[in-house]
Amino acid sequence: MLSLSRAFVIPFLMVLVWLNAWAEPAVPAAPAMPVAEVAPAAPAPAADVGREYVLGPGDIVRINVFQNPELATEGRVSETGALTFPLIGSVPLGGRTVSDAEALIADRLRQGGFVREPQVTVLPVQIRGNQVAVLGHVNKPGRYPLDTFNVRVTDMLANAGGIASGGDDVVVLVGTRDGQRIRRELDLPTLFQRGEVDADVLLEPGDVIYARRADVFYIYGVVQRPGAFRLERDMSVMQGLATGGGTTARGTVRGLRIHRRGADGSLQVIEPTLDDKLAADDIIYVKESFF
Repeated sequence: MLSLSRAFVIPFLMVLVWLNAWAEPAVPAAPAMPVAEVAPAAPAPAADVGREYVLGPGDIVRINVFQNPELATEGRVSETGALTFPLIGSVPLGGRTVSDAEALIADRLRQGGFVREPQVTVLPVQIRGNQVAVLGHVNKPGRYPLDTFNVRVTDMLANAGGIASGGDDVVVLVGTRDGQRIRRELDLPTLFQRGEVDADVLLEPGDVIYARRADVFYIYGVVQRPGAFRLERDMSVMQGLATGGGTTARGTVRGLRIHRRGADGSLQVIEPTLDDKLAADDIIYVKESFF
């Protein structure tokens, strides 16, 4: 009896569940949320491709080939720009960047069947081919190697010990750019005060930096310290007298005279005021007071 009732009840319950599910209204599916369109990422700005060091005659380089220590070579680039390397002979390295030199040696080793996949490194040991001359009123004049691509005029002046006593604030750069000779004057105080980075010129092999003598003026007569003095910018006659220690007890500022050389070379005698500006090579004469 019990087994019969179970056989009847269980199918009946299953039918009720099916009818209930069929009778429920279908719940509409939630509308899909709009997907925000993602804009493609902006491409990263390309890194500035800096200039590489260019090998020149006289440079001494060390060349290594990975896992081939017997090919390690240290040599000097000849005046013709060539260097002799094992197995491949003379290789023209002068005028090539370091990476170009590495690629050239690797290519010749591969083409000659000496090394299957050569990995070559070229390391400049001594820089002698690419140099810049620093002359004039600097503390250590001479020729200096241009060992990196981003050396500027002020960097090279620092290598030369800076402007010496008696040197001018304006230096002259002479060189070649794009086959044309250039001459530029760099006002060092203005360059630093205004932050004019572009005015600090990037150097090229063969450039010459000349630090000229600073302009001077002269004082003689009845003054404390007669002699020659550096002419500062916009220096007035009064400042010039103060530089010379002023007049003595017997001197007077009345009737001051300045001897000045004109543009045509003629000598002019000027009676200035104390506020007048001095010019290069002016000679101030201070008279003696008679009362």
